[in-house]
Parts: sequence; structure tokens; C-alpha cells
Amino acid sequence: MVKLFKFLKPYRWGVALVMALVLLQSLSELYLPTLMADIVNKGVIGEDQAYIWRMGGYMLLVTLGGTAFSVLASYYSSRISAGFGRIVRGKVFEHTTNFSLQEFDKLGTASLITRTTNDINQVQQVLIMMMRLMIMAPMMCIGGLIMALSKDAKLTLVLAVAIPILAVTILLISRKGLPLFRVIQKRLDKLNLVLREGLTGIRVIRSFNRLEHEQNRFVAANEDLTATSIKVNQIMAFLMPLMMLIMNFASLAIIWFGGIRISHGHMQIGDLMAFLQYAMQIMFSLLMLSMMFVMVPRASASAVRINEVMSQEAVIRDTAASRTGAAKNGGRSGFGGVEFDNVTFSYPGAEQPAVSGITFRALPGEVTAIIGGTGSGKSSIVNLIPRFYDVDSGSIRIDGRDVREYTQEQLRAKIGLVPQKAVLFSGTITENIRFGKDDATDEEIRRAAEIAQAADFIGEMQEGFDSRIAQGGLNVSGGQKQRLSIARALVRKPDIYLFDDSFSALDYKTDAKLRAALRSETTNAAVLIVAQRVSTIMDADRILVLEEGRIVGNGTHKELMQSSEVYREIVASQLTEEEIA
Repeated sequence: MVKLFKFLKPYRWGVALVMALVLLQSLSELYLPTLMADIVNKGVIGEDQAYIWRMGGYMLLVTLGGTAFSVLASYYSSRISAGFGRIVRGKVFEHTTNFSLQEFDKLGTASLITRTTNDINQVQQVLIMMMRLMIMAPMMCIGGLIMALSKDAKLTLVLAVAIPILAVTILLISRKGLPLFRVIQKRLDKLNLVLREGLTGIRVIRSFNRLEHEQNRFVAANEDLTATSIKVNQIMAFLMPLMMLIMNFASLAIIWFGGIRISHGHMQIGDLMAFLQYAMQIMFSLLMLSMMFVMVPRASASAVRINEVMSQEAVIRDTAASRTGAAKNGGRSGFGGVEFDNVTFSYPGAEQPAVSGITFRALPGEVTAIIGGTGSGKSSIVNLIPRFYDVDSGSIRIDGRDVREYTQEQLRAKIGLVPQKAVLFSGTITENIRFGKDDATDEEIRRAAEIAQAADFIGEMQEGFDSRIAQGGLNVSGGQKQRLSIARALVRKPDIYLFDDSFSALDYKTDAKLRAALRSETTNAAVLIVAQRVSTIMDADRILVLEEGRIVGNGTHKELMQSSEVYREIVASQLTEEEIA
């Protein structure tokens, strides 16, 4: 957790102020029993009413001062803690945006959400306690012991017995309960994962009548979390009653032995009352420390999880060479296309490469299509071009330069990607299309929508381009989502268009019109289309046929019908003999 405290640097003076205020609050609380003892010993016993009023006024002023210090300390500690949480959340989010897909696969989306929200909140809450109690608890404990000794040294023997018993009790219970707090965080991750899958996949779940199965999964994850939470709370529930029992026995002993000392003339009544209050302050300071013992390890477990994210280095990073290379080639004109040179790539932990020995060129002004069976490596090729993953061997060149010689920002600025699963964001249609180009004009947005064959259905919507898109695009159909995603890529006007099975939800008529419109729009760009439907790629300038991660066919539709058995099988499975002819 100490590693995270470096983000407190902007608030270092605020932290110092809080500690000073807590110190003053502690001093005021330690002074009150002494004032009360003087009132009893000199005012009440001595029947000096003026003294009682005067010292009572001092007590009131000290109390008001202590209250003011406490309120200010709470205010500033809350502000500092909230600011700290804001900074850490921002840093974690910024760091995760630099992750490649490999890091997301490793850590898991559900876990990253939990770490960015719940875990940071845990650390934030403990930070408030630490700023308040880190000074107050030791101050009250040590100061209380000193003041108690000043009132009656021999009576502190009661505390010498009670305090170790109290400390051992706190230690034993904490050792039993604290490991379970780490388990709770893992159970919470699991619950978030099940909940996220259940909500995002609700359509599939309902269509297959698997609601009961998903409810059972959620109930199981929920019960695991509940059972662990109950167990740890049962253990920690023993802490308060045992502490109160020890404190009450200590109070009883103090009154018993204090009464004896008063009867023998070794102690005054006011001093006994003050001693009793100091004893309670000492005990409560230990209680505050025990609360820290409970919260700090739980926050430490959360801090470890946050640091795990922050220390996770992205596999794909910009190098100094990529930045200097970009500067040298900044004035280059024209575009040389995309070239794969003997590329092999494996997913982390996979036994076999996803693609092997891939070599081809996608030239500007041409459409290069990729077709093959499920798992043949089509989407893997698309993911390698924007460096979502890096190749194991070989190279991918864009405009004559290896993609690793570009910065990621420069590389992806050249690419317009339409992913296999169309992703829309909550907001208007205009905002979703403009996501591809921040400074796109309204005319450019309308033009992109027309080419993507989206203008018609947008015009039928009540507010047109200002119509709202629900989270995840749930209020539009699959085909409409694909067309909006295509419009988002078109408005970017990139050098490379990547369509990863982006026409699958379109009917044949819309598909044909869209491809015809794309031809005139992409004359200076390289277009790569991954498709399952032969009709989508029949007119492509080059078709790559993949099987088990290797290219087994390369040519036009006519050439492949003669030379590639795999391609002929794919065509025969989708088209009738009349259509093939």
C-alpha cells in the first residue's frame, strides 16, 4: 500500500495540516480530565463556586476547540482521500488503456473493473482512518499513560495487566479474520464476472432458456461471497464484546483499588475520576488501533491488486526507434500498402500457432479478401495489423516500414477498423460516427452514413442523426450496428480499411450496394475484408484462402475456382450450381 502513497504528493501539505489538527484535538482531549480533576478536588471539595465556574469555562473552551479541530481534520482528510482516489483511478485507467489484448486476457475485464472501483475505494476509506488514527491512537495511548502515571503511579499496575490482555485478544482475533478479507476480494471478482456475463449475454441466455442456469451461477457466486463475509464478521464480532469486557473489568479494578487508596489518603477523588477517564482513553486508543488492524490488511490486499495492474507492463510498447523513425518519415507522400512477410503468431499459452508463414501484399486501390473455416486465423491476421498483438516471427510492413517502427498512435491513425462484433457507445448517432474522427463535419458524417447504407434508417428515426444510441447499441438491430460501425471507419478516411466479418448481418442487397459504394470511396486505400460469405468477396481483387492458419489459396475468384480445392468446397457449400456458373 505504501507504493500507492506516492500519489499523495499533491496533498502533502494537506496531510501535514490534518496531522497537526489531529494532534491538537488529542491534546485537548487529554487536558479535559485534568481540568475535571481540579474542579472536583479544588472546587467541589473546597466549595469554591467561582473556581468551578472559571475552570468549567476553560473546559468548555477546550471542548469547543477540540471539536473544531476534529471537524476540520475530518473535512480535510475526506477531501484528501477523495482526491487521492480520483488520482489513482485516473492512473489505473490511463495505464490499462495502454494494455494490449494480451494483458486484458491475462487480468480479465471483470477483475479490472473491480480493482478500479471497489479496491481503490477500500484504500481510500482506510486512508481517511490512517490520517485520523495514525496520530490520534498512539498520542492518546502514550499521552493517557503519562497522565495516568502523573495522577497515581501505583494504580497504573491495573493498566499494566489490562493492556497486554487487550493487545493479545486483538492480535489473536485479527490473525484469524484478516486472511479472509483477501478471500472476500476474490469472491467479489467472481461475482462481478458472473454478473457481467449474465447481463451482457442476456439475449443469448433468454433465447436458450438458460435463465435458471445463470441464476444458479449467480446464487452460487453470491453465496460464496456471503458465506465468507459472514465467517469473517462472526470472527470480528467477538472483538468488540471481549474488548468491552476487558475494559469494564479494568474500570472495576481501578474503582476498587482507587477507592482503597482514597480511603488511605493516598489519592483524591478528582484524581481517581481523571485516572478512570485516562484509562478509558488508553483502552479506546487500542480499540481504534484494532479497527486499523482490521481495515488496513483488507486495504493492503486491495492495494496489492491495484499495484499488480500498475506494475503490469504492456507487451506492446512504443520504442525510441519508432518515434525517431516517425520523425524521419514524416514528409513521405503516397501509400505503399500492407505487406505480410512470413508471419507466424501464437496466442499466449496456445499449443499451436494461430497463423504460420503468412505472406501476401494488400495494395492501395485493391480489395484483399480473406476467407476460411472457423478457427483458420482470419481475425488473427486482422488483429496483427494494428498491433493488438505482436508477431512471433516475420514482419508486417505498412508503407514499407515495419509496424513496430511506428508509434501505436501513428500506426492506428492509418487504420479504419470495423470489428467482428460491432461496438457502439451510449450517445447520439452523430457522436458515434464522429468517434472515428474528432473534427469530422456534419457533411462528412452524412456522407459516411450514405456510403455505409445507414442514411435511410437514420432518416426514419425520430431525431435523425441526433437520435440516442443506448449502451451497447441495444436499441438498434445487428445490421444497423454494423452499418454505423462502417460509417465510423469511413469518416476517418484512413490508408487501410479492415473489415472483420463486418457484413454478416446485412442482407444480400444491402451488402452489394455497400461494397459498390466502397469501391469509389477507397480508391487510394488498401481494403482487407474478412468474410464468411462467398458472395461478399467474389469481386475482390485478391482472395486469400486460409486453412489451419496457413494460406492454401491466393488469387481471384475465377483463379481459385480452378486452383483451390478448399475454396471450391466453401463456394459449393454456399452457392447453387446456377450461382457458381
